Amino acid sequence: MKSSKAQIHTKFHKIPEIKFEDQQLTSFSGLLIFQLFFKRIELKDKLKKCFSNLKVSPIFGHHLVVLLLIIHLILGFRRLREIDYYRDDPLVLRLMGLKKLPDVSTISRSLSQMDTQSIANLRRLSRLFVINGLQRESFGRLTLDFDGSVLSTKGHAEGSAVGFNKVKKGARSYYPLFCTIAQTGQFLDMYHRPGNVHDSNGAADFMLRCFKKVKSQLPGTIIESRMDSAFFNEEIISLVSENHVKFTASVPFVKFAELKKKIEECGAWNEINKKWSYFETQWKPKSWNTEFRFVFTRKKVKQQQKGPLQLDLFIPLDLEYDYKVIVTNKTDAAKAVVLFHNGRGSQESIFGDAKTDTALGVIPCKRLASNQVFTIASMMAHNFSREMQMVAHPAASRAKHKRPAAWKFKKLDTIRHQIIQRAGRLIRPQGKLTLTMSLNQAVKKDLLHFMDVLQKAA
Repeated sequence: MKSSKAQIHTKFHKIPEIKFEDQQLTSFSGLLIFQLFFKRIELKDKLKKCFSNLKVSPIFGHHLVVLLLIIHLILGFRRLREIDYYRDDPLVLRLMGLKKLPDVSTISRSLSQMDTQSIANLRRLSRLFVINGLQRESFGRLTLDFDGSVLSTKGHAEGSAVGFNKVKKGARSYYPLFCTIAQTGQFLDMYHRPGNVHDSNGAADFMLRCFKKVKSQLPGTIIESRMDSAFFNEEIISLVSENHVKFTASVPFVKFAELKKKIEECGAWNEINKKWSYFETQWKPKSWNTEFRFVFTRKKVKQQQKGPLQLDLFIPLDLEYDYKVIVTNKTDAAKAVVLFHNGRGSQESIFGDAKTDTALGVIPCKRLASNQVFTIASMMAHNFSREMQMVAHPAASRAKHKRPAAWKFKKLDTIRHQIIQRAGRLIRPQGKLTLTMSLNQAVKKDLLHFMDVLQKAA
Protein backbone atom coordinates (compact mmCIF):
# COMPACT_ATOMS: atom_id res chain seq x y z
CA MET A 1 0.00 0.00 0.00
CA LYS A 2 1.44 3.33 -1.03
CA SER A 3 1.38 6.13 1.58
CA SER A 4 0.69 9.75 0.75
CA LYS A 5 3.19 12.49 1.47
CA ALA A 6 0.92 13.93 4.18
CA GLN A 7 0.86 10.56 5.95
CA ILE A 8 4.66 10.56 6.23
CA HIS A 9 5.85 14.13 6.74
CA THR A 10 5.00 16.48 9.62
CA LYS A 11 6.51 19.48 11.36
CA PHE A 12 7.74 19.81 14.93
CA HIS A 13 8.56 23.21 16.35
CA LYS A 14 8.01 23.16 20.08
CA ILE A 15 10.85 22.02 22.32
CA PRO A 16 9.48 19.84 25.16
CA GLU A 17 10.12 20.73 28.79
CA ILE A 18 12.60 18.52 30.62
CA LYS A 19 11.54 16.83 33.84
CA PHE A 20 13.60 14.44 35.97
CA GLU A 21 11.76 11.93 38.14
CA ASP A 22 12.76 8.88 40.16
CA GLN A 23 11.34 6.09 38.01
CA GLN A 24 12.26 2.48 37.33
CA LEU A 25 13.75 3.29 33.93
CA THR A 26 16.82 1.55 32.54
CA SER A 27 19.08 2.44 29.64
CA PHE A 28 20.53 -1.08 29.51
CA SER A 29 17.65 -3.54 29.10
CA GLY A 30 19.97 -5.98 27.32
CA LEU A 31 21.91 -6.51 30.57
CA LEU A 32 19.24 -9.09 31.32
CA ILE A 33 21.20 -11.64 29.28
CA PHE A 34 24.31 -10.98 31.39
CA GLN A 35 22.26 -11.44 34.55
CA LEU A 36 21.30 -14.89 33.30
CA PHE A 37 24.86 -15.61 32.20
CA PHE A 38 26.46 -14.51 35.49
CA LYS A 39 23.92 -16.59 37.41
CA ARG A 40 24.72 -19.60 35.23
CA ILE A 41 28.46 -19.42 35.94
CA GLU A 42 27.96 -18.37 39.61
CA LEU A 43 30.22 -15.38 39.06
CA LYS A 44 29.48 -13.46 42.27
CA ASP A 45 30.06 -16.43 44.57
CA LYS A 46 33.29 -17.40 42.82
CA LEU A 47 34.58 -13.82 42.91
CA LYS A 48 33.90 -13.70 46.65
CA LYS A 49 36.15 -16.73 47.23
CA CYS A 50 39.03 -14.93 45.49
CA PHE A 51 39.22 -12.43 48.34
CA SER A 52 38.64 -14.74 51.31
CA ASN A 53 42.28 -14.19 52.35
CA LEU A 54 41.67 -10.48 53.02
CA LYS A 55 40.79 -9.76 56.65
CA VAL A 56 39.10 -6.44 55.93
CA SER A 57 35.36 -6.92 55.36
CA PRO A 58 33.89 -3.65 54.01
CA ILE A 59 30.20 -3.07 53.30
CA PHE A 60 30.97 -3.19 49.58
CA GLY A 61 33.02 -6.38 49.40
CA HIS A 62 36.04 -6.62 47.12
CA HIS A 63 34.18 -9.11 44.94
CA LEU A 64 31.38 -6.57 44.39
CA VAL A 65 33.92 -3.96 43.30
CA VAL A 66 35.43 -6.36 40.75
CA LEU A 67 31.94 -7.36 39.53
CA LEU A 68 31.08 -3.67 39.12
CA LEU A 69 34.29 -3.14 37.10
CA ILE A 70 33.33 -5.99 34.76
CA ILE A 71 29.82 -4.57 34.27
CA HIS A 72 31.29 -1.06 33.86
CA LEU A 73 33.50 -2.30 31.01
CA ILE A 74 30.73 -4.36 29.40
CA LEU A 75 28.61 -1.20 29.27
CA GLY A 76 31.41 0.55 27.37
CA PHE A 77 32.67 2.96 30.02
CA ARG A 78 36.39 3.49 30.61
CA ARG A 79 36.96 5.95 33.47
CA LEU A 80 35.88 5.09 37.02
CA ARG A 81 34.19 8.49 37.37
CA GLU A 82 31.70 7.50 34.67
CA ILE A 83 29.93 5.20 37.16
CA ASP A 84 27.98 8.34 38.19
CA TYR A 85 26.12 8.22 34.86
CA TYR A 86 24.32 4.95 35.63
CA ARG A 87 24.46 4.57 39.41
CA ASP A 88 20.64 4.76 39.64
CA ASP A 89 19.97 2.31 36.78
CA PRO A 90 17.66 -0.39 38.23
CA LEU A 91 18.95 -3.21 36.01
CA VAL A 92 22.58 -2.55 36.98
CA LEU A 93 21.54 -2.54 40.66
CA ARG A 94 19.69 -5.84 40.20
CA LEU A 95 22.68 -7.36 38.44
CA MET A 96 24.88 -6.28 41.36
CA GLY A 97 22.35 -7.28 44.04
CA LEU A 98 22.58 -3.82 45.63
CA LYS A 99 20.30 -0.91 46.50
CA LYS A 100 23.05 1.62 45.73
CA LEU A 101 26.43 1.56 44.00
CA PRO A 102 29.68 2.46 45.81
CA ASP A 103 31.29 5.86 45.34
CA VAL A 104 34.41 6.19 43.20
CA SER A 105 36.51 6.81 46.34
CA THR A 106 35.19 3.55 47.83
CA ILE A 107 36.08 1.67 44.66
CA SER A 108 39.61 3.15 44.59
CA ARG A 109 40.15 2.33 48.26
CA SER A 110 38.96 -1.24 47.75
CA LEU A 111 41.23 -1.74 44.73
CA SER A 112 44.24 -0.43 46.69
CA GLN A 113 43.64 -3.12 49.34
CA MET A 114 44.12 -5.98 46.87
CA ASP A 115 47.20 -8.06 47.60
CA THR A 116 49.32 -10.47 45.54
CA GLN A 117 47.31 -13.50 46.65
CA SER A 118 44.00 -11.86 45.69
CA ILE A 119 45.31 -11.02 42.23
CA ALA A 120 46.61 -14.58 41.78
CA ASN A 121 43.19 -15.94 42.79
CA LEU A 122 41.48 -13.60 40.32
CA ARG A 123 43.79 -14.73 37.50
CA ARG A 124 43.07 -18.35 38.41
CA LEU A 125 39.32 -17.75 38.24
CA SER A 126 39.64 -16.02 34.87
CA ARG A 127 41.56 -19.04 33.54
CA LEU A 128 38.98 -21.41 35.01
CA PHE A 129 36.10 -19.82 33.11
CA VAL A 130 38.03 -20.09 29.83
CA ILE A 131 39.06 -23.70 30.44
CA ASN A 132 35.50 -24.68 31.38
CA GLY A 133 34.36 -23.38 28.00
CA LEU A 134 37.14 -25.30 26.24
CA GLN A 135 36.15 -28.50 28.04
CA ARG A 136 32.55 -28.03 26.92
CA GLU A 137 33.57 -27.53 23.28
CA SER A 138 36.01 -30.51 23.25
CA PHE A 139 38.55 -29.17 20.77
CA GLY A 140 40.91 -31.75 19.28
CA ARG A 141 43.71 -29.18 19.24
CA LEU A 142 44.24 -25.78 20.81
CA THR A 143 46.53 -22.97 19.69
CA LEU A 144 48.12 -20.80 22.38
CA ASP A 145 49.59 -17.54 21.10
CA PHE A 146 51.98 -15.47 23.20
CA ASP A 147 52.81 -11.80 22.82
CA GLY A 148 53.16 -8.61 24.81
CA SER A 149 51.05 -5.48 24.44
CA VAL A 150 51.91 -1.95 25.57
CA LEU A 151 49.52 -0.33 28.08
CA SER A 152 50.41 3.37 28.24
CA THR A 153 49.76 5.81 31.07
CA LYS A 154 50.03 9.58 31.15
CA GLY A 155 50.96 9.61 34.83
CA HIS A 156 53.47 7.84 37.06
CA ALA A 157 51.60 4.66 37.91
CA GLU A 158 53.37 2.33 40.33
CA GLY A 159 55.43 -0.32 38.53
CA SER A 160 55.32 1.43 35.16
CA ALA A 161 58.45 2.41 33.24
CA VAL A 162 59.54 4.16 30.06
CA GLY A 163 60.21 1.61 27.34
CA PHE A 164 59.48 0.86 23.70
CA ASN A 165 56.24 2.61 22.81
CA LYS A 166 55.70 3.35 19.12
CA VAL A 167 52.35 5.10 19.72
CA LYS A 168 53.24 7.33 22.69
CA LYS A 169 57.01 7.72 22.66
CA GLY A 170 58.51 8.52 26.04
CA ALA A 171 55.33 7.66 27.98
CA ARG A 172 55.47 5.37 30.98
CA SER A 173 53.74 2.04 30.46
CA TYR A 174 53.20 -1.57 31.45
CA TYR A 175 54.12 -4.36 29.07
CA PRO A 176 52.19 -7.48 30.15
CA LEU A 177 52.68 -10.77 28.34
CA PHE A 178 49.37 -12.33 27.26
CA CYS A 179 48.42 -15.88 26.36
CA THR A 180 45.40 -16.09 24.07
CA ILE A 181 43.41 -19.00 22.64
CA ALA A 182 43.14 -18.71 18.85
CA GLN A 183 40.05 -20.93 18.53
CA THR A 184 37.93 -18.84 20.94
CA GLY A 185 39.60 -15.43 20.72
CA GLN A 186 39.87 -15.30 24.53
CA PHE A 187 42.60 -14.39 27.01
CA LEU A 188 43.83 -17.41 28.94
CA ASP A 189 46.24 -15.60 31.25
CA MET A 190 48.49 -12.59 31.73
CA TYR A 191 51.95 -12.00 33.19
CA HIS A 192 52.24 -8.37 34.32
CA ARG A 193 55.52 -6.52 33.64
CA PRO A 194 56.84 -2.93 33.57
CA GLY A 195 57.20 -1.22 30.21
CA ASN A 196 61.00 -1.36 29.95
CA VAL A 197 61.49 -5.13 29.57
CA HIS A 198 62.14 -7.31 26.54
CA ASP A 199 59.32 -9.44 25.13
CA SER A 200 60.94 -12.63 26.39
CA ASN A 201 61.39 -11.37 29.98
CA GLY A 202 59.83 -14.04 32.24
CA ALA A 203 58.29 -15.69 29.19
CA ALA A 204 59.72 -19.19 29.68
CA ASP A 205 58.17 -19.75 33.13
CA PHE A 206 54.88 -18.13 32.13
CA MET A 207 54.55 -20.23 28.99
CA LEU A 208 55.39 -23.42 30.86
CA ARG A 209 52.66 -22.69 33.44
CA CYS A 210 50.11 -22.07 30.68
CA PHE A 211 50.98 -25.32 28.91
CA LYS A 212 50.80 -27.36 32.12
CA LYS A 213 47.44 -25.87 33.16
CA VAL A 214 45.83 -26.54 29.79
CA LYS A 215 47.26 -30.07 29.53
CA SER A 216 46.15 -31.00 33.05
CA GLN A 217 42.57 -29.85 32.38
CA LEU A 218 42.35 -31.01 28.76
CA PRO A 219 44.20 -34.34 28.52
CA GLY A 220 44.46 -35.75 25.03
CA THR A 221 44.18 -32.34 23.36
CA ILE A 222 47.00 -31.42 20.97
CA ILE A 223 48.60 -28.17 22.12
CA GLU A 224 50.14 -25.79 19.59
CA SER A 225 51.86 -22.45 20.00
CA ARG A 226 53.01 -19.56 17.80
CA MET A 227 55.60 -16.93 18.72
CA ASP A 228 57.33 -13.96 17.12
CA SER A 229 61.09 -13.49 16.80
CA ALA A 230 61.42 -11.97 20.29
CA PHE A 231 60.94 -15.48 21.72
CA PHE A 232 63.64 -17.05 19.56
CA ASN A 233 66.20 -18.33 22.04
CA GLU A 234 67.36 -21.81 22.99
CA GLU A 235 65.71 -21.79 26.43
CA ILE A 236 62.20 -21.07 25.16
CA ILE A 237 62.40 -23.17 21.97
CA SER A 238 63.78 -26.18 23.85
CA LEU A 239 61.24 -25.79 26.67
CA VAL A 240 58.30 -25.74 24.28
CA SER A 241 59.62 -28.73 22.34
CA GLU A 242 60.41 -30.78 25.47
CA ASN A 243 56.84 -30.30 26.68
CA HIS A 244 55.50 -31.85 23.46
CA VAL A 245 53.94 -28.63 22.20
CA LYS A 246 53.80 -28.21 18.43
CA PHE A 247 55.22 -24.76 17.78
CA THR A 248 56.36 -22.26 15.19
CA ALA A 249 58.49 -19.20 15.87
CA SER A 250 59.78 -16.40 13.68
CA VAL A 251 63.57 -16.28 13.38
CA PRO A 252 65.49 -12.97 13.43
CA PHE A 253 67.57 -14.35 10.59
CA VAL A 254 69.31 -11.02 9.91
CA LYS A 255 71.38 -11.78 13.02
CA PHE A 256 72.65 -15.04 11.55
CA ALA A 257 74.93 -14.74 8.55
CA GLU A 258 74.63 -18.47 7.94
CA LEU A 259 70.92 -18.19 7.20
CA LYS A 260 71.46 -15.36 4.76
CA LYS A 261 74.08 -17.47 3.01
CA LYS A 262 71.67 -20.42 2.76
CA ILE A 263 69.11 -18.18 1.04
CA GLU A 264 71.71 -16.88 -1.41
CA GLU A 265 72.92 -20.40 -2.23
CA CYS A 266 69.45 -21.89 -2.70
CA GLY A 267 68.98 -22.71 -6.35
CA ALA A 268 65.52 -24.28 -6.23
CA TRP A 269 62.56 -22.85 -4.34
CA ASN A 270 59.43 -24.98 -3.93
CA GLU A 271 56.20 -23.20 -4.82
CA ILE A 272 53.42 -22.92 -2.25
CA ASN A 273 51.18 -20.68 -4.34
CA LYS A 274 51.57 -17.77 -6.78
CA LYS A 275 53.04 -15.54 -4.06
CA TRP A 276 54.84 -17.85 -1.65
CA SER A 277 57.69 -20.33 -2.14
CA TYR A 278 60.00 -22.11 0.29
CA PHE A 279 62.86 -24.46 1.03
CA GLU A 280 63.75 -26.09 4.34
CA THR A 281 66.67 -27.60 6.21
CA GLN A 282 67.73 -28.96 9.60
CA TRP A 283 69.93 -26.40 11.34
CA LYS A 284 70.95 -24.90 14.67
CA PRO A 285 72.88 -21.82 15.79
CA LYS A 286 76.44 -22.66 16.81
CA SER A 287 75.75 -22.20 20.53
CA TRP A 288 72.68 -24.48 20.53
CA ASN A 289 72.72 -28.19 21.34
CA THR A 290 69.77 -29.35 19.24
CA GLU A 291 68.89 -29.01 15.58
CA PHE A 292 65.41 -27.95 14.50
CA ARG A 293 63.48 -27.71 11.27
CA PHE A 294 63.96 -24.28 9.64
CA VAL A 295 61.55 -23.28 6.87
CA PHE A 296 62.78 -20.45 4.63
CA THR A 297 60.02 -18.56 2.84
CA ARG A 298 59.89 -15.78 0.31
CA LYS A 299 56.90 -13.74 -0.78
CA LYS A 300 56.55 -11.80 -4.00
CA VAL A 301 55.95 -8.13 -3.31
CA LYS A 302 55.22 -5.38 -5.78
CA GLN A 303 57.55 -2.41 -5.71
CA GLN A 304 56.76 0.77 -7.54
CA GLN A 305 59.28 1.78 -10.17
CA LYS A 306 60.95 5.08 -9.41
CA GLY A 307 62.00 7.63 -11.96
CA PRO A 308 60.26 9.02 -15.07
CA LEU A 309 57.41 6.99 -16.54
CA GLN A 310 56.91 6.42 -20.27
CA LEU A 311 53.12 6.22 -20.07
CA ASP A 312 50.47 7.87 -17.92
CA LEU A 313 48.03 5.00 -18.35
CA PHE A 314 49.65 2.66 -15.84
CA ILE A 315 52.39 2.49 -13.19
CA PRO A 316 54.99 -0.20 -13.96
CA LEU A 317 55.74 -2.53 -11.04
CA ASP A 318 58.72 -4.75 -10.39
CA LEU A 319 58.42 -7.95 -8.40
CA GLU A 320 60.89 -8.59 -5.60
CA TYR A 321 60.84 -10.78 -2.50
CA ASP A 322 60.40 -10.50 1.25
CA TYR A 323 62.19 -13.27 3.13
CA LYS A 324 61.20 -14.90 6.41
CA VAL A 325 62.46 -17.89 8.36
CA ILE A 326 60.34 -20.05 10.66
CA VAL A 327 61.64 -22.60 13.16
CA THR A 328 59.29 -25.43 14.04
CA ASN A 329 58.96 -28.97 15.36
CA LYS A 330 55.78 -29.59 13.35
CA THR A 331 55.97 -32.40 10.79
CA ASP A 332 53.23 -31.00 8.51
CA ALA A 333 53.90 -29.92 4.95
CA ALA A 334 55.71 -26.59 4.59
CA LYS A 335 52.58 -24.92 3.21
CA ALA A 336 50.59 -25.91 6.30
CA VAL A 337 53.40 -24.68 8.59
CA VAL A 338 53.61 -21.29 6.84
CA LEU A 339 49.84 -20.78 6.87
CA PHE A 340 49.65 -21.84 10.52
CA HIS A 341 52.36 -19.39 11.54
CA ASN A 342 50.90 -16.53 9.49
CA GLY A 343 47.64 -17.01 11.36
CA ARG A 344 49.17 -15.60 14.53
CA GLY A 345 48.18 -12.15 13.30
CA SER A 346 44.71 -12.89 14.68
CA GLN A 347 46.11 -12.18 18.17
CA GLU A 348 46.53 -8.52 17.24
CA SER A 349 42.81 -8.46 16.47
CA ILE A 350 42.09 -9.79 19.98
CA PHE A 351 44.23 -7.04 21.52
CA GLY A 352 42.57 -4.43 19.32
CA ASP A 353 39.04 -5.55 20.21
CA ALA A 354 39.83 -5.67 23.93
CA LYS A 355 41.46 -2.23 23.94
CA THR A 356 38.57 -0.70 22.00
CA ASP A 357 35.63 -2.52 23.62
CA THR A 358 36.72 -3.33 27.19
CA ALA A 359 39.39 -0.67 27.89
CA LEU A 360 42.31 -3.11 28.07
CA GLY A 361 44.74 -0.25 27.40
CA VAL A 362 43.43 1.98 30.21
CA ILE A 363 45.54 2.54 33.35
CA PRO A 364 43.02 4.13 35.78
CA CYS A 365 44.93 4.16 39.09
CA LYS A 366 48.34 4.95 40.56
CA ARG A 367 48.75 1.69 42.49
CA LEU A 368 50.10 -1.39 40.75
CA ALA A 369 47.63 -3.85 42.34
CA SER A 370 44.65 -1.69 41.34
CA ASN A 371 45.81 -1.54 37.73
CA GLN A 372 46.41 -5.29 37.62
CA VAL A 373 42.86 -5.94 38.86
CA PHE A 374 41.47 -3.52 36.26
CA THR A 375 43.37 -5.33 33.47
CA ILE A 376 42.07 -8.73 34.64
CA ALA A 377 38.52 -7.30 34.79
CA SER A 378 38.99 -6.08 31.20
CA MET A 379 40.11 -9.54 30.11
CA MET A 380 37.13 -11.17 31.84
CA ALA A 381 34.65 -8.73 30.26
CA HIS A 382 36.10 -9.56 26.83
CA ASN A 383 36.06 -13.30 27.55
CA PHE A 384 32.45 -13.24 28.78
CA SER A 385 31.27 -11.50 25.61
CA ARG A 386 32.89 -14.30 23.59
CA GLU A 387 31.65 -17.06 25.91
CA MET A 388 28.02 -15.94 25.58
CA GLN A 389 28.26 -16.05 21.80
CA MET A 390 29.88 -19.50 21.97
CA VAL A 391 26.95 -20.79 24.03
CA ALA A 392 24.33 -19.11 21.83
CA HIS A 393 25.63 -20.07 18.38
CA PRO A 394 27.21 -23.20 16.86
CA ALA A 395 30.87 -23.19 15.93
CA ALA A 396 31.98 -22.90 12.34
CA SER A 397 34.52 -25.23 10.69
CA ARG A 398 37.55 -25.83 12.93
CA ALA A 399 39.99 -27.56 10.58
CA LYS A 400 41.74 -24.59 8.99
CA HIS A 401 45.48 -24.10 8.61
CA LYS A 402 45.56 -20.57 10.07
CA ARG A 403 43.54 -21.62 13.14
CA PRO A 404 41.03 -18.77 12.99
CA ALA A 405 38.36 -18.42 15.67
CA ALA A 406 35.79 -21.20 15.42
CA TRP A 407 32.94 -18.67 15.68
CA LYS A 408 32.06 -15.53 13.76
CA PHE A 409 32.19 -13.30 16.81
CA LYS A 410 30.48 -9.94 17.00
CA LYS A 411 32.46 -7.20 18.70
CA LEU A 412 31.18 -6.27 22.13
CA ASP A 413 30.57 -2.73 20.87
CA THR A 414 28.20 -4.16 18.26
CA ILE A 415 26.34 -6.18 20.91
CA ARG A 416 26.00 -2.99 22.97
CA HIS A 417 24.38 -1.07 20.15
CA GLN A 418 22.16 -3.93 19.03
CA ILE A 419 21.02 -5.40 22.35
CA ILE A 420 22.41 -3.93 25.59
CA GLN A 421 21.77 -0.20 25.17
CA ARG A 422 17.98 -0.44 25.00
CA ALA A 423 15.61 1.68 27.07
CA GLY A 424 13.13 -0.15 29.27
CA ARG A 425 10.87 0.21 32.29
CA LEU A 426 10.59 -2.18 35.23
CA ILE A 427 6.95 -2.55 36.27
CA ARG A 428 4.90 -5.02 38.39
CA PRO A 429 1.52 -5.70 36.78
CA GLN A 430 -0.43 -7.97 39.16
CA GLY A 431 2.72 -8.29 41.27
CA LYS A 432 4.83 -9.87 38.48
CA LEU A 433 8.16 -8.15 37.75
CA THR A 434 8.20 -7.19 34.06
CA LEU A 435 10.72 -5.37 31.88
CA THR A 436 8.88 -3.41 29.18
CA MET A 437 10.77 -2.41 26.04
CA SER A 438 9.97 -0.83 22.71
CA LEU A 439 8.68 -3.34 20.15
CA ASN A 440 11.64 -3.73 17.81
CA GLN A 441 11.57 -7.09 16.04
CA ALA A 442 15.35 -7.37 15.52
CA VAL A 443 16.07 -6.64 19.20
CA LYS A 444 13.28 -8.96 20.31
CA LYS A 445 14.61 -11.82 18.19
CA ASP A 446 18.23 -11.52 19.38
CA LEU A 447 17.40 -10.91 23.04
CA LEU A 448 14.94 -13.79 23.31
CA HIS A 449 17.39 -16.10 21.54
CA PHE A 450 20.15 -15.36 24.06
CA MET A 451 17.74 -15.72 26.99
CA ASP A 452 16.34 -19.01 25.71
CA VAL A 453 19.80 -20.53 25.19
CA LEU A 454 21.16 -19.34 28.55
CA GLN A 455 18.11 -20.59 30.45
CA LYS A 456 18.41 -24.01 28.83
CA ALA A 457 22.16 -24.16 29.55
CA ALA A 458 21.69 -23.27 33.24
